[in-house]
Amino acid sequence: MTRGGARKGAGRPKGQGKYGEPTKAMRIPVSKINYVSKIVNKGLYEIPIYGNKVAAGFPSPADDYLEDKIDLNRYLIKHPASTFLVRASGDSMINAGIFPDDILIVDRSQKAVDGKVVIAVLNNELTVKRFKNNGKKITLEAENPKYKPISVEKETEGYIWGVVTNVIHNL
Repeated sequence: MTRGGARKGAGRPKGQGKYGEPTKAMRIPVSKINYVSKIVNKGLYEIPIYGNKVAAGFPSPADDYLEDKIDLNRYLIKHPASTFLVRASGDSMINAGIFPDDILIVDRSQKAVDGKVVIAVLNNELTVKRFKNNGKKITLEAENPKYKPISVEKETEGYIWGVVTNVIHNL
């Protein structure tokens, strides 16, 4: 009698499982099993996208044509290992479209360049501001006229923590 190995007719027939298609065994770190299970079971990031565009001006007829499903990570997160989310507070960036309680997607791998919105650490406190660098002077500017720019001097204790790449807020 032989032992081990595949036996003809053993196991579940291909395509008969929960997903209706063949499956493949994978090695997943133990710490990520629950996370991967949630994504697979709930379709956590796959959201339907319709093929028709919505007119922001004059209305146009719309179809019910579902084009595909998209993974928002692909559009919102370019560098997963260096990306984090932070919630905004205050009204200093309202003219940049950042409102209290908005979720900011921040990429720590991106370099702060002139004009980018950044998360800065100044005197051990986080702030979101527009980074301005004219080659001689660095300032962090609010997008609300009620607030004055913050000049970053040599003696200022601080650094850029990351670049804001996207904002998520309710309408």
